This record gives sequence, structure tokens and C-alpha cells, in this order.
Amino acid sequence: MTYKEYLKLAIPFTISTVTQPLLGAVDTAVVGRIDDPSNIAGVAVGAVIFSTLYWLFGFLRVSTSGYSAQALGTKSEKDSLFSLLRPSIIAIIIGLFFVLFQRPIFDVGMRILSPDADVKFQASQYFFVLIWGAPFVLMNYVNLGWLMGRKKVKASMFLQIFSNVLNIVLDILFVVYFNMGVLGVAYATLISQITAFGIGCYFVHSNLSVLRLKKYFKDLFDQVAFKKIMCVNRDLMIRTVCLLIVTNMFVAKGADFGTEVLAANAVLFQIQYILAYFYDGFANASSIFIGTAVGEKNINLFHEVVKISTKLTFILGGIMATIILVFSPYIIQIFTNIESVIQISEQYAIWVSIYPLVVGIGLVYYGMFTGATYTTPVRNSMILSLLGFLIAYFTLIPSIDNHGLWLAYLVFSLGRSIFLGIYIKDFKKTILGAQDGQVISA
Repeated sequence: MTYKEYLKLAIPFTISTVTQPLLGAVDTAVVGRIDDPSNIAGVAVGAVIFSTLYWLFGFLRVSTSGYSAQALGTKSEKDSLFSLLRPSIIAIIIGLFFVLFQRPIFDVGMRILSPDADVKFQASQYFFVLIWGAPFVLMNYVNLGWLMGRKKVKASMFLQIFSNVLNIVLDILFVVYFNMGVLGVAYATLISQITAFGIGCYFVHSNLSVLRLKKYFKDLFDQVAFKKIMCVNRDLMIRTVCLLIVTNMFVAKGADFGTEVLAANAVLFQIQYILAYFYDGFANASSIFIGTAVGEKNINLFHEVVKISTKLTFILGGIMATIILVFSPYIIQIFTNIESVIQISEQYAIWVSIYPLVVGIGLVYYGMFTGATYTTPVRNSMILSLLGFLIAYFTLIPSIDNHGLWLAYLVFSLGRSIFLGIYIKDFKKTILGAQDGQVISA
């Protein structure tokens, strides 16, 4: 594999995935134009609840992509079908559960985050509209993961970019022109989620004949296979729980510092999300190549993926850190024109400029491990990183307040890179069954 081949996947995936945090950025920007910080804070709080729900089950996309890539390597029709249908069953069950228990979910979220009354009202407006999109979001995770695993780059790009651009257009239409406020943001997102589901189903069924399932139906609910899927998903869920603990503690502590600090942190967090999603494109490319290497038992490909992705990750981190360091005052003003929020955001922007330097390896190597569905290191590295965050959180915040909060977050991000970097050493032996110096090629 060459740098050109890697970037041929990584760049389109980066372009398509970076539109996802742009949705949150546009949500923040349009409500940031309303002269009341409770609107931007309300969307931030509501978004945290949905991040908690969807990130917790984000394994549906990640594991589907890994299994789909491995099926591509084995060239098995049966594996291709099952890599789609088994997670689809899980997605439908979870999505319906969210809809049925929407009130208790919201109440728990409010008890954890404890926002002001005005912020809680705006968050409720946002939540009770958007919760109806849960089944569509989770099923679309499966559709997208399957397409990405099959290297259907154009379909994956169109699916993400079209639905996200639709969301952005509807955001501006509903909020700026129809003055619908937070409700406009929620309806715009819901419509785009349903649209994405429909497009995803079309692309999947254009590349896979589900009618062929009848040939293999008796094996669909194989207990051993489902047990393996659930073990992988358990590890990824634990990983996500750790991430959500950090995110929710971050938002809750920001709320303790007041509505304006909460709003400023929300702006900076949106910028941080965008930076992370640039790496997500690299992680997706690495995941697919590693999954293919595992399916083919190709160690040469494995070595090339590690070498190329590591080098490009450091280059990308340096570029993004420089951009944020130099242009952060201008970037912040894209999200809000509330002067007090701008001033507070600028005080803490330095931490966002450091973020891409410490988190890159952790995010890209995460793609490698999930592509191989080798998730124990992912779970363990996140647990250790969470421990580091908690130590920094309770040590630094009492003395340096919101600066301590951001520094604790960077400690967590650095831990993700360090611990996965350590685990990469035994990846080859554990997954491909090869010792150093041994060469296996498809």
C-alpha cells in the first residue's frame, strides 16, 4: 500500500465525516445569533444527552465497519450479509427503547447536568422533538458502517454530506428565516436523520441482495457469532462510557462556572469536535485497510497501514494546532456574536490548539483496533485514560478553575494516545498470529 492509496480513502472519508461536527457547529452558530445565552446553552445540554445516547451505541457503526471490511477480505457473501443484518437487529431494538423511555431519559439527564431553569426549558424543546429520530440514527450507523467497510467511498460521502448539508440548510431556514429558535434546530436535524436513513437503505440494497439471506437464514442467529459481536460491542460500549463520563463531567462542571462559561465551553468544544473528525477520516481509512489485512492475513499490509497512518497523523496534528493557535479569535466569532462569550472563549482557546497534538494517535489507532475487531486494548486504554482525567480533574480544578477543566481533558486525550501506542506492539502477534520477522501475504 502507498501513501496515495491510503489518502485516496482517507481524504474522502475526512471530507464526509467532518460535515458531522459542522452540524453541531451550525446549531451553535445559529442559536448563538439569538441574544440570549440560554439558547446556546440549551442546545449544548440537549446535544450532550444525545451524544450520550448515540455515542454509547456508536459501536454499531464502528463494529459493522470492521466486520464488513473483514468480509471484504474473505470475499464471503454470507459474511457480508451477516455483517449488515446482525447489527441491524440490535439497532432497531435499541432505537425503539429510546423512543419508549424518552421521558425517564430526559429526567435523568437533567438531574445529572442540573442546568438553570431557562436552559432546561430550551433543552426540553430540543430533546422531545429529536428523540423520534433515534431508530433512524442507529440504523443509519449500520448502513454507513457497512458501506465504509466495503470501500464504497462515493456512497459513504454522498450519504453523509447530503444529509448534513440538508441539516445545515434547514437550520438556517427554520431558525434565521422562520424564527423557530431551538425547535427549528431540532426539526432540521430530525428531517435530515430520516432522509439519511432512506438514502443509506438505497445504497446498501444497491450493493447487497438481502433476498440471498434465505440461503443462510438458519445461521443468522448463531449464538457463537452473536456472542462474539456482543463481546466486541461490550468493549466498545465501555470505551464510550468512559468518554461520556469525561464529556458529561466537563459540561456539568462548566455549568457550575455559570451560563456564560458553559456557552464559551460549548463553542470551544464544537471546534474541538471538528478537529477530532479530521482524524476520524484517517481512522476510518486505517480501520478498513486493517480489516482487509486481517481478512486476507496480510502482514505486509498491516505494517504499511501503521507506518503511513502514524506519519500522516503527526503531520495533520501540527497543521491543525498552528491554525487554531493563529486564527482562534476569528474562528470563535463564527459561532457567536455575544461579546461576553467571545471574550471567555478566547481565554481558553490555547487548550484547543494543543488538543490535536495529543489526541491524534489515539483516534487513528482506535480505527486500527476496531478494524480488526480487537477491542480489549481499546477498552483498557480508555479506562486508564479516564483514571488520569479524574486525578487531574479533582487536583487541578480547585486551584485553576476552568483552565484546570480543560487541562484535565487534555490529560485524558493524551492518555488515549499513549496507551493505545503501547498496545500496538502486540497487535500483530495477537490478531495475525505472526512473530517479528515473519511475513504472510495474501
